[in-house]
Amino acid sequence: MQKMQKGIIIQPFISKQREEIISLLRSEKLPTNDLADELTHFFVAMEDDRVVGTIGLELYDNNGLLRSLMVKQGYRNYNVAGSLINELEILSKNLRLEKLYLLTETAENYFSKKGYVRIERKDAPASLQKSSEFSHACPSSAALMVKSII
Repeated sequence: MQKMQKGIIIQPFISKQREEIISLLRSEKLPTNDLADELTHFFVAMEDDRVVGTIGLELYDNNGLLRSLMVKQGYRNYNVAGSLINELEILSKNLRLEKLYLLTETAENYFSKKGYVRIERKDAPASLQKSSEFSHACPSSAALMVKSII
């Protein structure tokens, strides 16, 4: 658990937060239909008892897919997104993943500052290409980015 400015705490997701996460993601038109019932590798940013940010990790062989990064308006510019990414990267290292991938339409510049580089979609691992995020949840115009974890 990580404590930040404004009393925001980063912690692992718990099941009672599922609907709040879905509502938050839908508010920014991020995909939710393909979310697993149990969000095993998800983190939330909490202020008091409210979810103000979220991020998730899906596993594909020895790689991860960073997904569902969202910070509520009014909580941006407080390093909430950066802290969520950091927590997910620590988990990825602990899981001994080699690389983290993500798809984005709006945050390529942000992620490039975090060490992610754009690659061609055809260069993604086959297991990742079969994911719902890759195959139909995110449009083909979304940039595919990767970062080595090991």
